[in-house]
Amino acid sequence: MPEDTEQDIILKLNDPKTRNDGFKQLVIAYREALYWHIRRLVVSNEDAEDVLQETLIKVYRSLDEFRGESRLFTWIYRIATNESLQFLRRKQLPFTPYEEISNMLVQTLYAENDIDADELLLKFQEAILRLPEKQRIVFNLRYYDELSYEEISRITGQSVATLKTGYHYAVEKVKKYMLTNQI
Repeated sequence: MPEDTEQDIILKLNDPKTRNDGFKQLVIAYREALYWHIRRLVVSNEDAEDVLQETLIKVYRSLDEFRGESRLFTWIYRIATNESLQFLRRKQLPFTPYEEISNMLVQTLYAENDIDADELLLKFQEAILRLPEKQRIVFNLRYYDELSYEEISRITGQSVATLKTGYHYAVEKVKKYMLTNQI
């Protein structure tokens, strides 16, 4: 999104008279990108819609907390990422091993895709779902959303060096999985 459009949204959000219009503009501008970001984390379409709705509610309720220290887009993505991870944690029993969570997400992936789905694409998505959580997030944000490491750092709170290392390992693991079915 062009920065001037984002600035226009911020100006509207900061004015009580135009806040609702600004929020409508925000939803129109970011809804699709947010949906796909969330969907890649929670996998299920229905769950993604629920988390998107919760994200947008939280964004609206937290508008006064946005200080402009990052782009509005980055701030919203951070909320969406946190809401997605909280959703996945609520869905699991306490102390569920990550491997079981990963297996559940993979099962959902295959359940939501018909038999005619591209096998190679499903295997690629499965490889991503089998990554450790932090690597999966950085991989998705870098590969799909094409965000800079600096933006990902603002979203995740991790250092750029950590993110670069995590992304490198994630790419290697995905390659290995595509060849051997093992992370």
